[in-house]
Formats: sequence, C-alpha cells, structure tokens
Amino acid sequence: MTEVVLPRNLEELWGVLDRHPEAAIYAGGTDFLVKLRSGVVRPSYLVCLERIEALKGVYDSDEEIVIGSGVTHTKVMEHPLIRQDFPVLAKAIKVLGSPPIRHMGTIGGNIVTASPAGDTLPALYVLAAELEIQSSGHSRRVKLSYFIVGPGKVGLKQGEILTRIAIRKSPKWNIHHYEKVGRRKAQACAIASMAAVLQVSETGNIDRARLAWGSVAPTVVKSREVAEALIGRPISLETFKGVCHMVQNVISPIDDVRATAEYRRIVAAALVERLAAYEDQLNPVRGRIQSH
Repeated sequence: MTEVVLPRNLEELWGVLDRHPEAAIYAGGTDFLVKLRSGVVRPSYLVCLERIEALKGVYDSDEEIVIGSGVTHTKVMEHPLIRQDFPVLAKAIKVLGSPPIRHMGTIGGNIVTASPAGDTLPALYVLAAELEIQSSGHSRRVKLSYFIVGPGKVGLKQGEILTRIAIRKSPKWNIHHYEKVGRRKAQACAIASMAAVLQVSETGNIDRARLAWGSVAPTVVKSREVAEALIGRPISLETFKGVCHMVQNVISPIDDVRATAEYRRIVAAALVERLAAYEDQLNPVRGRIQSH
C-alpha cells in the first residue's frame, strides 16, 4: 500500500526525504496521478507539496519577478505582475488544459514533467527563466534551458526540489506572442507551439527577438540564428516568410499519434508567419505597437 505524507513546511519536507529518499514527489498531481492510476509509476511512498506555503506566491524582487513552484497555473495567469511584465506566459497558460487542470496544476509541476508539449515551457524559454533548486542545506540556481535535458528528464538530484522560478524584467519587449496548434480547439496537447517576444522600434523594425518552439523536438527549440535573421527587418509577412526555411532546419520533429514530422515542420513555419498579424497593430501616427 502506498503511503502519502503532506509536509507543512520545507523543514518537514527535508526530514521526510532524509527518511524516505525513494519517495515520489508531486504538487498538483495533474500529470503524476494519471501515471499512478495507469500503473506507469508504482511508488511505495508519496510526498505531496501542496501545503508548503514557501512554494507559493508571486512577488517583485528588484529586477526580477519570482514565482513559487507551487503556484497554480490559474494564479500565475491572473496575477497582475505576470499580466503586466510577461503577457506571453499568461497567454501560454490560458490554453493549457482545462479550467480544472489550471486550478489544480502548478507551474513547477509543468516544468519538472518536462513534456516537449508543455505549454509554459516555450514562454519560459523566451523569457530566459532561471530556476532555484533546493535541498536540505543547499540551494543552487540554473537556467531552465540547462535544467530540462530530455522528454521527462530534468537535472534534479536525489533530495532536491524546484522551489522558485525567476524571470528578469524586460520592459522593452513590446510584442508577446504564444500560439499552439492541436487536434482540437480546446484542451489539446500541442502538435506544435511557438512563443515569441519582440522589441520593435518606433519605425516598425525589429530590434531584438526571441523565439522558441514546443512539441517539435525532444526539448524546446530556441534558435539564435532565426532571431538574429529578423533583426533590422520590418514586421511583415515577407520578413517572417524569409526565415521559415531556417525554422524547419533547426527543429527535429517526429511522427506520433497526433501528427507526422512533416506536418509539424509545416506548422512550425506557419506559426512564425502568424507574427505578421502584429503589423496591423502598428500605430501609423506614432509608429508604436498599440497593445501586446
């Protein structure tokens, strides 16, 4: 029989993990409990993190916004700091699962699950998120892009948990975009997804860009080559069509039950072209982006 324990703080958690280093750890459980019910995992000891207040909360820390790993998707999406500074993350969470999943699932869980189709991941990649990893008596910080090493594989050592996500503020990004394509309009696992943040000048040219694609490789794909090819170019369909071949070269999709690799290549390129829609938001008088 599986035993479940719910520590009330980190001190209790470290004690539990010292006594049961083999324990499986979960927070919201929206992914883990599915595996448990199906028999994919069979732990003898479970540790639930949902009562640990130190893992909750979103707050402003000078040059960064810090998100507790135990904050639910809904609370992240609706938080004023996230909506103001990181609309791309709010947009990604808005299409993550269903309302019950967003109310129960946590941002830390979505990261540690490390699914190539995880909706928060491309957004967090373009925002250059960093993670605080903690164990009893030790803490370290690592870039998200280094933390996720493969499908379902992350750089957590025994006795460690993800405690916080830190994102540096960057008010110069004036376009925040997230879009995914699935087999249905809602509650869909992504066939391909893309997050993008762009800094566009008053003349309508791209000064900086970051783009990342999900569900088209073992981990999220972020290409400096594609981003640099956009710099100095105007927001236009021609500009984005001009880098589509580069996108198709940097991704490495597979065939699966949701789509073929070739279809994913087509979709990934089409998602880049969709950024041309922001051309219509340029204010012809002041030459500025009207909204996110």
